[in-house]
Amino acid sequence: MNNCISEKMFALTQKNSAVREMFEEGRRLAAIHGAENVYDFSLGNPYFPAPDRVKTAIVEVLEQDEPSLVHGYMPNAGFPDVREALAKSLNHRFDTDFTGGNIIMTAGAAGGLNVALKTLINPDDEVIVLAPFFLEYGNYVSNYGGKLVVVPAHSEDFQPNADEIAKFVTEKTKAIIINSPNNPTGVIYSEDTIKKIAAMLNEMQEKYNHPIFLISDEPYRELAYDGAKVPWLTHYYKNTIVGYSWSKSLSLPGERIGYLVIPSELHDFSLVFDAAGIANRILGFVNAPSLMQRAVAKCLEESTDIASYDANRKLLYNGLQAAGFDCAYPQGAFYMWLKTPCDDKEFVKMAKKYNILVVSGSSFACSGYVRIAYCVGTKTIEGALSGFAALAAELGLRPRD
Repeated sequence: MNNCISEKMFALTQKNSAVREMFEEGRRLAAIHGAENVYDFSLGNPYFPAPDRVKTAIVEVLEQDEPSLVHGYMPNAGFPDVREALAKSLNHRFDTDFTGGNIIMTAGAAGGLNVALKTLINPDDEVIVLAPFFLEYGNYVSNYGGKLVVVPAHSEDFQPNADEIAKFVTEKTKAIIINSPNNPTGVIYSEDTIKKIAAMLNEMQEKYNHPIFLISDEPYRELAYDGAKVPWLTHYYKNTIVGYSWSKSLSLPGERIGYLVIPSELHDFSLVFDAAGIANRILGFVNAPSLMQRAVAKCLEESTDIASYDANRKLLYNGLQAAGFDCAYPQGAFYMWLKTPCDDKEFVKMAKKYNILVVSGSSFACSGYVRIAYCVGTKTIEGALSGFAALAAELGLRPRD
């Protein structure tokens, strides 16, 4: 008898997310060895709590706002006053000139990306991504019949190379997705990199006589270390759409709250904005959660405990380097990108012997590396370092002083 589900979904059931698989493996191992003896670095699920202001903001909304505002429907793009407050905050921080009419509140960054792609792409349109990239981009693009085009990693420093990207742009290219600070490398794309990509895309738009959209996926924007700056992309390229989530900056991944910025300078702005509002509804989100819209509007100047992430970054990096591993020192986000001295999938299996769970770089279209999510409690890192050292010795690596 034939499968009752769609062919596309059947294929996905046979190829589940490697990140989620490792997360489930962590739960299995915790039941055997005890949670304190399992070192799960698989999922980017923030350990550190949301700022206190988030809790008080939610209480204020529940106690002070009209019930229709707390739990009711609103325009497709979200509450007008929330969008206006967000636009003012962005203008203050990034020297922009947005209004609420440039903002669409979304069900997190993933919801926002799906809204943007639903709005822009037709079947067989091409969407470029830069390896290594967040593995779900492929599913998001295929949701709308688009074709994912992967630019291989520039492994010297993992800064995208505009000349290399240009080789993959065709007359079918509709958009390019970039993610900075990057998941999985932690690299921040420099202003020089962004300028070169923008110049290249302007040339390609002229060549093919149609707009090519730059979709900037920015859930890690606030997690930047050592004074590093994350360029605001609408300053460099007019056909930019920015997607954001408070999942990381306020430690609210389960609340599914984020936004899209669609600048007025965008090609066919009014048409794109109206279509995105409709996409927000017909994709089934209907609106971003009303309670969280109103709560985050009161928390626009808040941020998570970046100092604790920074301490984790240094502790893990120093411990891995001392054991003999080579890692990219992350500028942002909360991921360590470790170069494996063996096949990355084999490395993942070997690490499990020490109850250490990491995700293979192959899952991000970049073999020879693993991703280690250090958004965990400090004790998890401290407990894992002896296992990492033992794994390094098993692999024949020499410890460093």
